[in-house]
Amino acid sequence: MTPQRQVIYGLLAESRSHPTVDEVHEAVAQVLPTVSLRTVYQALHDLAELGEIQLTSLGGSSFRVDVRADRHDHIVCVRCGHVQDVDVDAATVAPTRSQRHGFSVDRTDIVFSGRCAPCRKAEAESGDVK
Repeated sequence: MTPQRQVIYGLLAESRSHPTVDEVHEAVAQVLPTVSLRTVYQALHDLAELGEIQLTSLGGSSFRVDVRADRHDHIVCVRCGHVQDVDVDAATVAPTRSQRHGFSVDRTDIVFSGRCAPCRKAEAESGDVK
């Protein structure tokens, strides 16, 4: 394992925040100032291939890094971007055979979108309730 991968994995292991690749790069650059974004991308893809992390799209413009490598889903706050892991029985939300149109489903990723409790509270206090 390269020093860059060790630093990246160590930083990720300390947090369950689902950071973007850019956020991981910023954190690694605090420890290794000369590390490039490309090196971070490559290290993250390598860690994903090893099954140590997941790179997941949660509806935003960039991938999020998830240190929880087992099968699970997410709740995402559309206001602040906070991500929380959730365990959902994917079989209960699977498309029926006729809805699959001949597809063989290999993987299911479920992302629930809404507003977290702090954002709902802030909206209620500001009168900007949706």
